[in-house]
Amino acid sequence: MSLLLKIAFRNILRNRRRSAMTGSAIAVGALAMLVFGAFTTYLFASFQTNLVQRIGHLTVFQKGFFLFGSGNPTAYGIDRYQDVMDLIAGDPVLKPLINVVTPTQSVVGIAGNFEGENDAAKTFIGVGVVPADRDRMRQWNEFGAGRVWPADTRFDAVDPSVGLIGGGIARILGLCAPLKIANCPSPPASATRALVAANAPADPEIGDLVRRDVAVDNPGAVGTMPRLDLLSATANGAPNVVSLRVAGLDPQGIKELDDNYVAMQLGLAQQLVYGRGEHKATGIVIQLKRSEDLRPARARLTALLQQHKLDLEVHDFAELTPFYTQVLGLFGSIFLFIAVIMGVIVLFAVVNTMTMNVMERTNEIGTVRAMGVRRRGIRRQFVVEGAMLGMIGATLGLVLAVIVAAVVNHAGLTWNPPASVNFIPLRLELFGRPALIIGTWLGLVLVATIAALIPANRAAKLPVVDALRHV
Repeated sequence: MSLLLKIAFRNILRNRRRSAMTGSAIAVGALAMLVFGAFTTYLFASFQTNLVQRIGHLTVFQKGFFLFGSGNPTAYGIDRYQDVMDLIAGDPVLKPLINVVTPTQSVVGIAGNFEGENDAAKTFIGVGVVPADRDRMRQWNEFGAGRVWPADTRFDAVDPSVGLIGGGIARILGLCAPLKIANCPSPPASATRALVAANAPADPEIGDLVRRDVAVDNPGAVGTMPRLDLLSATANGAPNVVSLRVAGLDPQGIKELDDNYVAMQLGLAQQLVYGRGEHKATGIVIQLKRSEDLRPARARLTALLQQHKLDLEVHDFAELTPFYTQVLGLFGSIFLFIAVIMGVIVLFAVVNTMTMNVMERTNEIGTVRAMGVRRRGIRRQFVVEGAMLGMIGATLGLVLAVIVAAVVNHAGLTWNPPASVNFIPLRLELFGRPALIIGTWLGLVLVATIAALIPANRAAKLPVVDALRHV
């Protein structure tokens, strides 16, 4: 075998220029696949990190909420949600896997700003959170591909009426100046009046309810924060209003959400939705320590809920965010397309090189056959040469990819991933991805080997007499 490899290597060096061109084509193919694969891997990791920091790995809902709850979240509240959380957090199987278990409350309604010269109101989509749990979730960064957020001190533990809003709804409601938002024009008075008219409740008494001042438990703690009056219907169908002191912005990466987003503390959201009735939660968010535990954790959680006969359902972050699956599918298809194109280029390059080698060595083939070498020996010789070309080219491409990845990772580049408003470091996740490296290397070597079979079969089938007298 060593003799066969030695002869193959010498044959490759016979025409160094041709072999170099073929090896370069293979190297470029390997470089393109590895670099794009490394970027795709990092994209998936950063996108997943962004989602898991916001909505966790798993969320428990009342049955039916996933399909119908967005229209009326108050109808799908989880009864005695704290008991359910204790059940989940205390389970011996789930406990070592869980990082955070926290309740959330969804709410929809009308937000109004009636403190300025021009009143403004619009519909909003709100979420009630536990600030301490939210901060812990935003520290999750398993893949090192996201931003580690500092504790958000804008939520006031003393005053539960303090919250955050999206940049779009701040602009629409005329809070640019109070919140000191740069590059944020105020809406014209005519547009504001039209907005109020479009969103104003039909009942004059409800309108008065929206416009009146809502007392806060500790008004001295809120300083000069602008205030929004939030109107929603309670679980019993009665209108209810709470006052939200806006501490700042929480920009969202999707404009439709940014134009409607309001984040408040859980207690305030429950007060708005349930009033003096029993406070429930729309969902129980579970963030795991490791994403690889998602499948067993979900299976155990589902079994646990069924065991206790709880009318609840479990969904993961990919189901709650279809855009994530679409991005994965898109970039996966692009990577497959690049791999096919590179494979075709390598295939034709190797076929062309090995065909020229067969034509130039026809007399040699006839001589070797006359000395008793069988056809399979001739075939094996050319196949080994093609495989060796693939190995050399793929290895060279791998070395170049490692250099490119190192340069990019240390260049301090940043980029804005999908559905995010924050710039994060741009990295190529090549190191520590053995599946990508080994798969690309073996794939190109296999393509080169298969490509060599075509001219190898032709060489093996040459008649000895015709090969010997070939000029």
